Amino acid sequence: MNIHDLLRKTGNGEHLSHTELLQLLSLAPDCSESYLVMAESNRISKELTGNKAEVHAQLALNRAPCRCNCAFCSFAQKNAIFANETQLAPEAAVAYARQFEKEGANAIFVMTTAHYPFELFLEISQELRKQLKPETILIANVGDQSLVNAYKIKDAGYAGVYHSLRLREGIDTGIDPGIRKNSIQNFQEAGLRVGTCVEPVGPEHTPVELADMICFTASINPCFSGAARRIPIPGTELFQRGTISELRMAQIVAVTRLGMPRTVLGNCTHEPCTLGGLAGANLFWAEVGANPRDTKEKTEQGRGETVMRCRVLFRECGWDIYEGPSRYYGSEFYGSTNKCVQVLS
Repeated sequence: MNIHDLLRKTGNGEHLSHTELLQLLSLAPDCSESYLVMAESNRISKELTGNKAEVHAQLALNRAPCRCNCAFCSFAQKNAIFANETQLAPEAAVAYARQFEKEGANAIFVMTTAHYPFELFLEISQELRKQLKPETILIANVGDQSLVNAYKIKDAGYAGVYHSLRLREGIDTGIDPGIRKNSIQNFQEAGLRVGTCVEPVGPEHTPVELADMICFTASINPCFSGAARRIPIPGTELFQRGTISELRMAQIVAVTRLGMPRTVLGNCTHEPCTLGGLAGANLFWAEVGANPRDTKEKTEQGRGETVMRCRVLFRECGWDIYEGPSRYYGSEFYGSTNKCVQVLS
């Protein structure tokens, strides 16, 4: 099928099949057809959201060597970037969250490493919920969880979670892919909306791998999907593989949007960039504290962006900013299924 036939299909409200996604992912990022795909993704994202992008913000409750040993992560024990654990005090977590709230973040993410004590996470979460406005949306970014714990996260005041099946899970990570999938099911069964992403993309990932992962993310009917490139951590085994260009990243972000049903409002990319926004990304993150892509102890002194900076980047590429609690976690679009081929069963 030629590019114009594919764009007519998306113009009719359909999302693309695995074969069609593979065709688009195999194009050169700087060819004219890829720019048409980016323009179509941008059109769809703006149509679904009324041209209003969102900026979410994340704070980290701890920084610690992690025995899951994800090769792309600065927290991985084997990467030896951080030798000791530090934990954020509850009052500091509240201060960060209140600042994000004041700056107008549409949702606040609370991140921990995989083995952070779960009861402590709940304790601090309950304090955050008590200290923030009732309408402020909290999202958990934590390790894999049982169904019982998923319900506890919901009861602690969270609207959703961020959880992804990473590229080459179980190869570049020490986590069984089945466990990641189980956790996603548990979160959804507990009533938590799941946001996800095709990540972390490196030069070695093939169009087939990317198409497989786009179809998987579509199959779980997330509240947002998208794509993020891998940021190489100096001194690690993956550093030698390098990083993809922002243009290639923008292409993948656009193709991901075309692989999602229209019930999926959000299309993210990370780290924030104007090329991503031009290619249909309508969700960026600001960050404080520890960051798995940064070697700084406080990412606000390194790679982390601010809410204001993310807003500026969106406006530079023609987006307005949505004010208020995130629409991506609303229930009105939840429950629709998608028929993209499931290739990662």
